Amino acid sequence: MSENHTSNSEESFYKSKKGLASWIFTLDHKRIALLYLYSIAIFFLVGMTLGFIMRLELFAPGGQLMNPRTYNQMFTFHGVIMIFLVIIPSIPAVFGNFMLPIMLGTDDVALPKLNLFSWWLYVIGAVMALSTLVWGNGPADTGWTFYAPYSVTSDTDVSMLLLAAFVLGFSSILTGLNFIVTIHRLRAPGMGWFKMPLFAWGLYATAWIQLLATPIVGITLLMVVVERSFGIGLFNPALGGDPILYQHLFWIYSHPVVYVMILPAMGIISEIIPTSAQRTIFGYKAIALSSMAIAFLGYFVWGHHMFTTGMSGEAAIVFSFVTFLVAIPTAIKVFNWIATLYKGSIHITPNLLWSVAFVFNFLIGGLTGLINGALATDVHIHDTTYIVAHFHYTMFGGTIFVFFGALHYWFPKIWGRMYNTKLAYWALGLVFFGFNVMYGAMLVVGIQGMPRRYFDYLPEFEHLNKISTVGSWFLVFGILLMIFNLVRSARKGKKAPRNPWNGVTLEWQVPSPPPLHNFDHAPILSEKGPYDFSILGEINKYETTKIDK
Repeated sequence: MSENHTSNSEESFYKSKKGLASWIFTLDHKRIALLYLYSIAIFFLVGMTLGFIMRLELFAPGGQLMNPRTYNQMFTFHGVIMIFLVIIPSIPAVFGNFMLPIMLGTDDVALPKLNLFSWWLYVIGAVMALSTLVWGNGPADTGWTFYAPYSVTSDTDVSMLLLAAFVLGFSSILTGLNFIVTIHRLRAPGMGWFKMPLFAWGLYATAWIQLLATPIVGITLLMVVVERSFGIGLFNPALGGDPILYQHLFWIYSHPVVYVMILPAMGIISEIIPTSAQRTIFGYKAIALSSMAIAFLGYFVWGHHMFTTGMSGEAAIVFSFVTFLVAIPTAIKVFNWIATLYKGSIHITPNLLWSVAFVFNFLIGGLTGLINGALATDVHIHDTTYIVAHFHYTMFGGTIFVFFGALHYWFPKIWGRMYNTKLAYWALGLVFFGFNVMYGAMLVVGIQGMPRRYFDYLPEFEHLNKISTVGSWFLVFGILLMIFNLVRSARKGKKAPRNPWNGVTLEWQVPSPPPLHNFDHAPILSEKGPYDFSILGEINKYETTKIDK
């Protein structure tokens, strides 16, 4: 066993300083993570409400609640909030910030001031986006992709929303940079690259995408702002511009960013499953390297979003081939997760069931994505609700399900309380059922030919749209039940032990909640890697409290 430094601080990081200023000017990675969490939770509820209202509008043909322009503005804002303010920052900014330094055996991220600055940029970008609701000519109605030439000519307040996304991109870049430096420079003595937890590998692969791909979309969004302001003619064909160029520049970033959303989630699954199975993870190096392979290949598949734009047959074949190639490292992860559970001493918990639900949803999302990558079928399903359902199966059924699972997994560590497991199971069941009814119906109606982003639809699509909307009721109720359970438990739940799930990574060696300087004793590092359950007894000697099974 190798050891790191010891911290003498016993006081919870919550109690180290008090007052609002101690939070919004904090340099503690744990407090910054919670600032992100509370901000993201608020925007998630706003985005969810907008999506719920859109589904109510689509309950029946014809106008129900709003006019077409309002509907366009609503789905634009829903997309911007959910992508830029929720999904992209969610896992890295919250659980990456909170857990990465502890899992590496250090006191904080490498650049604490930059970490706080990234949160301030996030808030500034969010305020800029929200300002379009009350100032200018009204919220943008372009969709979250801001496709030219409409985004250049729309009379709505597109420019401010583009600048907001630009600022949010800078926040993402700074977070990625911080994680790269932290992983390179602050690992505990004796923690080699292949002794890092797999969540750290997921964050590392993600950080490189944030650092290298985000500037491309930032420059692209500024180009649209410049064209709107000065009429230069970069993307507007009426001025000699090329709208297809915008799509290339946008998707060169926006497909890799899909992996910014999903790679950290896969890292969390690789933490929850071995802990739940009480055995070392199957194929550690394969999972770690597959994260890097997904990050690398993700740069070369953007063209599958553009098969209907008239690209050459040769280019389309290459993009289609590489799209299928990305499925290989993803399948490696799924195989290894299932192999880890095989013959494990499985302890059923809400966090494990969220993980299993993720694997189910993500397999559907991945397989429907391969259909998108096939040249012949893509022409049929392009711009239908099938694409909307596929995207939500990967992003909501993938990233957000894991985000919920991570909340349940690390809840005792972050707040030092246990939650009501019965309510957690009920919430999970409602969310899982409602999600699959809602988006499963959208998959089918999309194959039947219903276009996406439409305010109205033909009568033959009514039955499945009604089913989809009813599914959204279960989904929303389940999410609200989960939030109620967690919020109440954070205040009134039973006190949590140091290691309620019998985990062996370093975060389970610190008190619940952690002290300001993380470790109250020298962390234990196994020579066999981060998932060596033979050291569990040595870890648990620091805490004898048991939770009721």
